[in-house]
Amino acid sequence: MTVGSNGRKPAARHLGRRLALAAALACTGGLAHADALPLIPLPADIRQTEGSLAIDAHTVIAYAPGDRGAEAAAVYLAAELKRSRGLSLTPIPTRQPPHGAIVLRTDPATRVTQADGYTLDITGDGARIASRGDAGLFYGAVTLWQLASADGQQGATHVPDVAIRDWPRFAWRGLMLDVARHFHDVAAVKQVLDAMAEHKLNVFHWHLSDDQGWRIQIRRYPRLTDVGAWRTPPGAGTFGEPERYGGFYTQEQIRDVVAYAAARHITVVPELDMPGHAQAAVAAYPELVGVTGEHPAVSVDWGVNPYLYNVDDKSFTFIENVLDEVMALFPSTYIHLGGDEAVKDQWKQSPAVQAKMASLGIKDENALQSWFTDRLGDYLAKHGRRLIGWDEILEGGLPRTASVMSWRGVEGAVAAAKQDHDVVLAPAGWMYFDNLQSDRADEPNGRLSVLDLKRVYGFEPVDASLTPEQARHVLGTEATLWSEFIPSTRHIQHALFPRLDAMAEIAWSPRDVRNWDSFLQRLPAQVRRYAALDIDASDTAFAPGIHLDEPVSGILRAGKATVRIDTQVTFGTIRYTTDGSLPDTQAKAYAAPFDVTLPTTVRAATFAPDGTRMAAVRSRVIDRDTLLTRRTGELTKCADGSLGLRMPLLPDLGAMDTAVFDIDLFHACWAYPAAPLDGITGIRVDVARLARNYGLAHELSKVVSYPAKTAYGELEIHQDTCAGPLLASLPLPPGKSLGERFVLQGKLPAVRGDHDLCLRSTAPITGPLYGLGSVKLTGPAQ
Repeated sequence: MTVGSNGRKPAARHLGRRLALAAALACTGGLAHADALPLIPLPADIRQTEGSLAIDAHTVIAYAPGDRGAEAAAVYLAAELKRSRGLSLTPIPTRQPPHGAIVLRTDPATRVTQADGYTLDITGDGARIASRGDAGLFYGAVTLWQLASADGQQGATHVPDVAIRDWPRFAWRGLMLDVARHFHDVAAVKQVLDAMAEHKLNVFHWHLSDDQGWRIQIRRYPRLTDVGAWRTPPGAGTFGEPERYGGFYTQEQIRDVVAYAAARHITVVPELDMPGHAQAAVAAYPELVGVTGEHPAVSVDWGVNPYLYNVDDKSFTFIENVLDEVMALFPSTYIHLGGDEAVKDQWKQSPAVQAKMASLGIKDENALQSWFTDRLGDYLAKHGRRLIGWDEILEGGLPRTASVMSWRGVEGAVAAAKQDHDVVLAPAGWMYFDNLQSDRADEPNGRLSVLDLKRVYGFEPVDASLTPEQARHVLGTEATLWSEFIPSTRHIQHALFPRLDAMAEIAWSPRDVRNWDSFLQRLPAQVRRYAALDIDASDTAFAPGIHLDEPVSGILRAGKATVRIDTQVTFGTIRYTTDGSLPDTQAKAYAAPFDVTLPTTVRAATFAPDGTRMAAVRSRVIDRDTLLTRRTGELTKCADGSLGLRMPLLPDLGAMDTAVFDIDLFHACWAYPAAPLDGITGIRVDVARLARNYGLAHELSKVVSYPAKTAYGELEIHQDTCAGPLLASLPLPPGKSLGERFVLQGKLPAVRGDHDLCLRSTAPITGPLYGLGSVKLTGPAQ
């Protein structure tokens, strides 16, 4: 157990009670929970007793007159109960609350002394939330709301009698939203802030500028938004792609968001990325901040672009003037100045920049970035602020004034903490929520690197190599949502939930009380809350995968198949049907692989022990056509490649259900594994022409060009490997219209047995990418 600042360790006999079974409640809205109270993140100390408290339309929420912190938390609690349960409760100031009331009060003598801690005591006589500070009262209100909203229903409910003593483990419990690649309006941002508050997260890191857009109004430099906030996307005006893409926040909107966040005890930390990721700023003011004198357009390419801020006095004057307006809008102690992926080619090739380095005695461009960062850190310090940046700022020597946010693993954070600098952990391998949550074919667009729920939950922010003194420099942890593949609110919700629940527990709960099995037991209540709040959370972790492990050729010969069903997370019961009906809690429980006769359709769903459906029904049709077809997510990487991205048809299409295509940026190659070629005479391929909008910088040389026989290239089909016999060569049609879909068909020679197929595009690598929507083998009967 974590020892509190009062030095008292909770008695061991209470450890089991932290994960105690909530009593089955017979009253309206009551729920029985299988293993733990329905709270995420898990509080530091829970003691449960018999009994419950009714919360209904007659319940009073009370606070002492003049207790503004208690009043604010009471108003928030009433609003959340209205939003989730439809209960209209009006908080009232009173020193004599009635029996059964919910009472919030600031109490300097409360027994929880940790920062932002609180006590919550519920009995049949009422609920009491107390804290030494406003934030603690707010977090106590969140805990009570979670207890009251666990059934996901409307109207009255009961909450169990408990005594909770709780406080956060880390001071920085963050979530980053990138609005530069895809712009999300104020309403979407407020939805994110609402979700953060309900998870007790307290730092909203707002990524406001990048190569693809400048999103914050700066009155002194209007072209930053007049020019820098807008781009002409690939395929503009065709197939649903907008003619012009972009947007920005006015200063009035920024103030509104900052105030909205503050009311939920969330600090907004703005990020303006520099010296790299600067193309939108350079597009707006090349004469003030550009290095080369070029006047680029706002970038439409994801990835790494070459434009940097200059390092002359003119550029620093611009940046400092911008920071003055930023600091006037954001009261946060920290200002994030990026520092990541600054390709230094423009600095290396600029005589003026090289002369500047020589005059300063700076040995290389990495050290120049450290000087650049230090200068801005000093400027922020003069205004009572602190600079934080991504871990690349370490490469030229850690700037004196900087704190470090580590994204390339944990090494940067460890190095900085050992040098007595504060750090925040946001490592890509655990906290990049734009990574897909599984390798399922029905996942939306995103990075194909899989970041599943259990891996997020298993992250530990404090590295074992740190001494206790060094560990104090770990401010906390942060989930990041980069938005190249997050164009809509639905995409945000799918990417965040339920992984944000896992991250919140890492950031809040004492390390010793975290338990994966307990976390799973508490998730059904969260699924019900999602539904009540109209949050389109991902169900990937619990979605049934319906598999056929036998060779397709054998299934086709026998006319029957053995079906295996699994889920990413082992929890609850999988139920399935084969008669065309939708599975419910009465459907057959899956226990072992079973046989089916072709053709058939298997449908499956996963249910928690309390009957909550944890995932939408998944179906698999099993017949000749589907057995001979591979969709984009079922094609695999070639031996020399690695499928890296799941791309939409066009970069700025906002629909969640748009077609997607798995792409390897370096190798235009896919594998169709174990193709049953006996009796196969042809092949049919659905193809899409996609935007090659990726800035690869120094990795451009890794893109492989395959020799073409015609001007537009071909789709080649090779047997066994890409170096194997050429079975067919299907010419790609002329044209450059992005988003266009077409069908390629061709004959295949007679081949016996099962073979892998390599499908390889020989299109010029200076033109569009091609994606395969599906590949179908055909025979005489088809």
